[in-house]
Amino acid sequence: MAHVQVTIAGRSYRMACGDGEEAHLLDLAAAFDGKIQELRGSFGEIGDMRLHVMAALTMADDLLETRKRIAGLESEIAALRSMVSAQAGRSDALERQLAEALSRTAERIERVADGIADTKGAQDFG
Repeated sequence: MAHVQVTIAGRSYRMACGDGEEAHLLDLAAAFDGKIQELRGSFGEIGDMRLHVMAALTMADDLLETRKRIAGLESEIAALRSMVSAQAGRSDALERQLAEALSRTAERIERVADGIADTKGAQDFG
């Protein structure tokens, strides 16, 4: 298990994390510290604990809003996939109909061509 030293609101903390997750933990601590500094700039010195709680709640609110947006986007994606699937089904059906129509048309053309050939052949004998 790895350990890193993070600084939040001017205080250092030694934290354990999984191997390879050191940079991620440092980024999280920096984001939290940044939020505390932002709130301190807005509200002044209102007490470390209160600033920490406000920063945590603000970040939790951001997280919940992000999750809601992701859920909405996932719903949109599901709806679009459903539409694409339905369109693909219609496209396949139209393709089959077109192939059948072309086949019938080709058969008619062959019959007409055969009829013309028979007529021409009959004229040659006449």
